[in-house]
Amino acid sequence: MMLAALPVSEPLLQREDRDGVATLRLNRPRQFNALSEDMLAALQRALDELSADASVRCVVLAAAGKAFCAGHDLREMRARPELAYYQALFARCSQVMQALQALPVPVIARVQGIATAAGCQLVASCDLAIASDTARFAVSGINVGLFCATPAVALTRNVSTKRAFDMLVTGRFIDAATAVDWGLVNAAVPEAELDAAVARKAAEIVAKSPAAVRHGKAMFYRQRQMALDAAYAYAGEVMARNMMEEDAGEGIDAFLAKRIPK
Repeated sequence: MMLAALPVSEPLLQREDRDGVATLRLNRPRQFNALSEDMLAALQRALDELSADASVRCVVLAAAGKAFCAGHDLREMRARPELAYYQALFARCSQVMQALQALPVPVIARVQGIATAAGCQLVASCDLAIASDTARFAVSGINVGLFCATPAVALTRNVSTKRAFDMLVTGRFIDAATAVDWGLVNAAVPEAELDAAVARKAAEIVAKSPAAVRHGKAMFYRQRQMALDAAYAYAGEVMARNMMEEDAGEGIDAFLAKRIPK
């Protein structure tokens, strides 16, 4: 008698690499890609690997199914009502969000369906975001008695103070057009055109000097926390070091010679 083979479960996070672009896909579609402990761990491992992978020039953060991400896994959270557990969970999530920004290459969020609570935080933590024009966004923890404090950190670095606070204390959804207007996402396109729009943006980035992009992303976020004079001093040092890169020399020589840079 032969035993039936057990079904092989798909990974929570899928990675695909093509032409310098690494796509990470959240893969819990039935749970609207909620950020379980295992999902957060998988994301952290993937981001650690990407940070050390010199072949990667751009990262796309995508999701399977109808939704981008519905935030934390509330069922999992309620199963362990312990302060120490919640402190460790939110610290782990915050580490993942900061790892997105710490990656040396740009990260593009590809957003469909809903992005709520920590899912909205994921969008806000990416460097760029392109959404389906039917996507919706909210930091809706307040609706279940939980203020979205950690999502607020990322949200307030994208959206103006009063708009962010309105979202946080009402839990209301905003549509994709509003998210573009408010600065949460870069563009909203018809769902059938979403993959093409993300691919075009990634290709634009890959076509640029990898050295310049790496210098630039690190500088961009660090200088925002500095006083004006310190920011200029730091930015000048970054530009000087960037000028010493072979890419910059070749790019400028090609521009002066009116030829395509190699």
